[in-house]
Amino acid sequence: MIIGGKEFDTKHHTYIMGILNVTPDSFSDGGRYNRMDAALFHTREMIREGADIVDVGGESTRPGHKKISDEEEISRVAPVVEKLKREFDVPVSIDTYKSGVAAAAIRAGADLVNDIWGLKYDERMAAVIAKSGAACCLMHNRKEAVYNDFLKDFLEDMRECVRIADQAGIERDRIILDPGVGFGKTYDMNLEIISRMEILHKLGLPVLLGTSRKSVIGLTLDLPADQREEGTLVTTVYAVQKRCAFVRVHDVEKNRRAIQMTEALRAKSGKEGSE
Repeated sequence: MIIGGKEFDTKHHTYIMGILNVTPDSFSDGGRYNRMDAALFHTREMIREGADIVDVGGESTRPGHKKISDEEEISRVAPVVEKLKREFDVPVSIDTYKSGVAAAAIRAGADLVNDIWGLKYDERMAAVIAKSGAACCLMHNRKEAVYNDFLKDFLEDMRECVRIADQAGIERDRIILDPGVGFGKTYDMNLEIISRMEILHKLGLPVLLGTSRKSVIGLTLDLPADQREEGTLVTTVYAVQKRCAFVRVHDVEKNRRAIQMTEALRAKSGKEGSE
């Protein structure tokens, strides 16, 4: 898979998408990087620590978040995306579910659209992505955590996202799938989809896991957002074991080390298993 001119071996390695929130109200780091100099400094830091993609978000999607207009979101993200593409040799993702914001970010240089509604919120989103040739990450989401059979319904929801992409003309080698931890799911469902994320491999597309500092970790460990690093690292190890192609995280360096160690052990285990 090629994103922003970089090749990603999505079958054999887990890559890191570093989170850059240019918002005043994100649940974990709201207000820390919404100035251009702070955003550039943090991006440089994440790249040094091993980020393979930088994901820029201009609207918080935490529970109870305040929705903002396309114009305000564009004013937050487009200058940052443009500056990152000028300053750094790294693929840049735009975290938005609005086609107008996605189009503006793509014009500014974004290489990937990270849509938390999997093309289902804005009917124009799929066409914008297809026309641009950008890659996309399609996340599972529902308005309510109501299912007849959670895993079966989850997989059908994801198939529908892929069907929308297919119908719009988005090439399969431009699509990543995200199980949507923390969105449209109960606590138990979040744990289940993390532990069973490999079911997404049935769709034949690369998988991204995003659990960094999320409430499923906080509820499990009874910890606030700024103390969920160890819990996040455990889910990253799980992602490597389940052959996830990407993890989306705040703490890049420690997650990179966790990936490196897990992949080394997995490689050794594979060699011994074949002897």
